[in-house]
Amino acid sequence: MRSVRERGRRWLLDLSLCLPFLLIGLIGTSGAARFQPGAHAADAIAYVLVAAAALSLAARRSPAVCLALNGAVVAAYLAAGYPFGPILLTVPAAVYAVAVRWPLPRASLVVATDFGVLLVASFAKRVREPGGADIIEKMLWHTLAWGAVVAAALAVGAAVRVRRESVGRVRTETARRVASEERLRMAQDLHDSIGHGLAVIAMQAGVALHVLDRDLDGARQAMEAVRATSRESLDDLRAELEALRRPGAAERRPAPGLGDLGRLTDRVRAGGVTVREDLDFDLSAVPPEVSKAAYRIVQESLTNVLRHSGAAETRIRVWREDGALLVEVTDTGRAGAVEGTPGNAGNGVVRTGGHGADHAGGRGGGRGGGRGGGHGGGHGIFGIRAQAEALGGTLHAGPRPAGGFVVEARLPLPGGKGR
Repeated sequence: MRSVRERGRRWLLDLSLCLPFLLIGLIGTSGAARFQPGAHAADAIAYVLVAAAALSLAARRSPAVCLALNGAVVAAYLAAGYPFGPILLTVPAAVYAVAVRWPLPRASLVVATDFGVLLVASFAKRVREPGGADIIEKMLWHTLAWGAVVAAALAVGAAVRVRRESVGRVRTETARRVASEERLRMAQDLHDSIGHGLAVIAMQAGVALHVLDRDLDGARQAMEAVRATSRESLDDLRAELEALRRPGAAERRPAPGLGDLGRLTDRVRAGGVTVREDLDFDLSAVPPEVSKAAYRIVQESLTNVLRHSGAAETRIRVWREDGALLVEVTDTGRAGAVEGTPGNAGNGVVRTGGHGADHAGGRGGGRGGGRGGGHGGGHGIFGIRAQAEALGGTLHAGPRPAGGFVVEARLPLPGGKGR
């Protein structure tokens, strides 16, 4: 039913576009006849042909039908000897309808055929008129003039078609890029939330196994933490999967921010790691996108502490300085000695015993050469660095000379002023 109504609206639109040609043809044909005494007087048949030529444009969505009907009607009008008049305005309109929907080579072929038929009909009209001594000269000028008009309509239609196709390709590419960016964002969110949850679960399960024989209450608390963390991780996973199943339809959960740091650090403390927080300003004043990026940076850093460092203490510092939000997460894990690898001294790849993983992207081999490198051998550091850089900030990560690991980020604050 809806498609029937839509087709009806399209036909009404197409008919409304024919009205100007119809009105001009019906009103102007008689006036044109007065200036062409040698032409056949405009009678009822002439006006029927004028109306038919105008209404043929209603089939513009079917270019072949539109051009064939228009060419046949106009050719019949001219062959009958009726005066040149407003009916000829429908010809470039029909040519445009073909050019805007067909490729240029195909449109040029059918338009040339239609133009040839009209020239034959025009020649027949000229032959029937009195005073045909200069018929060749008149046909030459007629061909040149109307050839230019038809060529212009063809060129305009082809240009509009090319532009529409270009716009369509740009829209398709934009939609593809947006979808790709959304998938990457979801993958990063899943990595951050589910990865952190699994790290906490693994830590708590290890604690429970360790104290099971001598501290049932401690084991019970650890397993309760496992249950709570697993439920939250499952909720995050369900939300992301729902967004994948129904993009745009599913209501997204609010992104976590600095205001959720308390819940995050409580999980890590429950795993036996001491977490010290140093937050020296109002976190609610941070813009949401900056707050989310800062939270993800702290979350990934704490996840890597649980996974790799064996740290006993972690310190989180968040402060404001020179119009930017600074985030620093340090731990006292096993820093170990940096192993310089032959051939890798200049490519920014170092190995640290503390985190058991390669740190890529640093400034060269040697102690501290992993600054800015990967953490934990995965994509976590690369992901949070990308988030920081998307906001115009920077992020560095690497082993500390005194031992342990450090993640430092600087995130610009819109309109922020240094303190």
